[in-house]
Amino acid sequence: MLELPTFNDVERAHSRLDNDVVRTPLLRSDLLDQIAKRKVWVKAECLQHAGSFKYRGGRYRILCMSDEQCQNGVVAYSSGNHAQGVALAASKRGLGCLIVMPSDTPKVKVEGVRRFGSEVRFYDRLHENREQIAATIAADTSAVLIPPFDDFHVICGQGSVGMEVVEQFVEENEYLQAVVINAGGGGLTAGVVLALEHLPAVNIYTAEPNEFDDHRRSFVSGVRERNTKLSGSICDALMAEQPGKMTFEINKNKVTAGLVVTDEQVLSAMKFAFLHLKIVLEPGGAASLAAALNGLIPGTGSVCVIATGGNVDPVLFSQAIAGPY
Repeated sequence: MLELPTFNDVERAHSRLDNDVVRTPLLRSDLLDQIAKRKVWVKAECLQHAGSFKYRGGRYRILCMSDEQCQNGVVAYSSGNHAQGVALAASKRGLGCLIVMPSDTPKVKVEGVRRFGSEVRFYDRLHENREQIAATIAADTSAVLIPPFDDFHVICGQGSVGMEVVEQFVEENEYLQAVVINAGGGGLTAGVVLALEHLPAVNIYTAEPNEFDDHRRSFVSGVRERNTKLSGSICDALMAEQPGKMTFEINKNKVTAGLVVTDEQVLSAMKFAFLHLKIVLEPGGAASLAAALNGLIPGTGSVCVIATGGNVDPVLFSQAIAGPY
């Protein structure tokens, strides 16, 4: 039996992370509202420490570790954002940290991990299994393994995003109809689902790249579906093989549906965010905004799209803002 977190666990994490994470803003644009034909609020987690919401989960997981557990450091596996979040969180507690990363990870994310003092071990995402590599290293070194999404404390820490959204909509005296969340393994979605537990009228959607829509298909079938491809999208942060066991158990009956966007729509959203919201988004952080810009979110009420990260390769970003998107 899986031990799943509850609303109270997320609330506890939100309280403990207070003053330790950035309370990221909700951004607005009249042009965005006109295009989407509704009010759209953009939760700018690209402005979070280490450039994404992943810091919240990594930080809370490490805050929950005992001094004895900290003695041999931590190990994580990630395509970049979880890696940087854990690396920064580890450095704040003075822990040794090793990150298992795909060899095709954008250079900016690798540099971010090393800047925080962590070691990097590369793997081939087409022929090697990152979970097995990281688990072996953790077992050999007695380090604590911090998964990117299927972890009780990581889910709770990431759920603090949802707690902030609720608080901010109350402050704005706005009624929230829908939330759109970029989904890789589903950890952020699970945390937000729990945070919004007392708002059952809010529809929750995941956003994924075309051909990597394992969440969308899983919500339809009721079981965890796998992606048939392991590479081939610019949204490197959203290419987990399938939803997590814990995260899917939380999300399967709470998420309204999964939405799918193309790489071209994502590039257009990145350009829009830069020109009209004045923020930098990576592809995986822009899928939710792409869904809003392309009218993929059902309904007409106020919607919050969570822009999950801004750690983008400079060359790709230049192509996005210079292109005809």
